[in-house]
Amino acid sequence: MNLTLKNPVVFLDLETTGINIVTDRIVEIALLKIHLDGSEEEKLMRINPEMPIPEEASKIHGIVNEDVKDEPTFKEVAKTLAKFLEGCDLGGFNSNRFDIPLLAEEFLRADIDIDFKKRKFIDVQAIFHKMEKRTLAAAYKFYCNQQLVDAHSAMADTKATYEVLKAQLDMYKDVVYEDNHGKKSVPIVNDVQKLSEFSSYDRNVDFVGRIVYDENGVEVFNFGKNKGIPVEQVLEEQPGYFGWIMNSEFPLYTKRVLTQIKLRMMTR
Repeated sequence: MNLTLKNPVVFLDLETTGINIVTDRIVEIALLKIHLDGSEEEKLMRINPEMPIPEEASKIHGIVNEDVKDEPTFKEVAKTLAKFLEGCDLGGFNSNRFDIPLLAEEFLRADIDIDFKKRKFIDVQAIFHKMEKRTLAAAYKFYCNQQLVDAHSAMADTKATYEVLKAQLDMYKDVVYEDNHGKKSVPIVNDVQKLSEFSSYDRNVDFVGRIVYDENGVEVFNFGKNKGIPVEQVLEEQPGYFGWIMNSEFPLYTKRVLTQIKLRMMTR
């Protein structure tokens, strides 16, 4: 079953220097754009991360410092990537928790303002884990009955992710599943909006879940001493908390969201 689209969807996979959203950088990015007519367009780039690639990371994706020393930096290709992603929804494998947050950080560091919150996100891993709870290679074998060759090659993983999603749509087209809050049963349908909702585990305001919406749609902190307390209440009662976050090692996007809330409070 092919995707029913209202916007093009770009499936992506990142190879990086590590798994820290704040401090690590992209070394390779694979993008697979699915156009409204079902045609596909690929873009694969090696990126100079402007930092050493740890040996542990190289063992996973096979990319070493020598491979990227003459490649462009993310800032140098950011506008090209932003244009490729323009007007597109996004998909990936564990992308909601890693690839998209890290990509958003890279764009912010490059001074490219992309409002990712206006996009729909399909996390194929989330669908898979809710239904079968395995890895991408196992998902590819389970849904497509094929072995994943060149696992941890960015483009191979990206293409496998797209193939798994199409197979999931075929397999689960008649399945009814409870929504994220267990409140009602919903079918898994061929619609990017519904797939985005189904493949989301949480109600993040930022990407990494430091700030989330509570059951009433109020922004609350999701960590530390102020966990569960409305952000606006904390900013009013603890003025120094804003400065502490802004000067600490939090993701740029988290700081951006917090600043937007603070500015909203000031303009009332």
